[in-house]
Amino acid sequence: MMGLFPSDILSAAEAIIRDFTAAGLMVSTAESCTGGLISGALTEISGSSAVVDRGFVTYTNSAKTELLGVQEQTLLRFGAVSEETARQMVHGALFRSRADIAVAVTGIAGPGGGSAEKPVGLVHLTVKSRSGALIHRKMLYGDIGRAEVRLATVRTALEMVRSLLTR
Repeated sequence: MMGLFPSDILSAAEAIIRDFTAAGLMVSTAESCTGGLISGALTEISGSSAVVDRGFVTYTNSAKTELLGVQEQTLLRFGAVSEETARQMVHGALFRSRADIAVAVTGIAGPGGGSAEKPVGLVHLTVKSRSGALIHRKMLYGDIGRAEVRLATVRTALEMVRSLLTR
């Protein structure tokens, strides 16, 4: 049987599950534009229950505020798709879970919703550890299609989670 995800994503998820299990660490996710695909990729791997603590799918601004503690002022000033929002999302996911490392993503998958300042394919990804280590990336995938933007975001997020573990 084929998995729900492409083989490169499954390989990356498998490496995270293996490495986090060996290190005794847990991860949580805070997802907007990916709608749970990051946690879905991780939980596609057998044994993931030892590693994946929880996932927050916060598609609306109110969900970001209520579930993750993103400040309304941040959303008003910078918008949902911003580095500032991604940083508050990852902080909320980390401190509203038992995870050692959290990842947050917010972006515009398209085909609509983009603007000159925030085009389709713009995604902000942030990974943070309890020790305070933080990585943020602003990705401009382009208008490559909704599914492609979402899968590219999952790939980048998994890579960032793994890279934070090896720091």
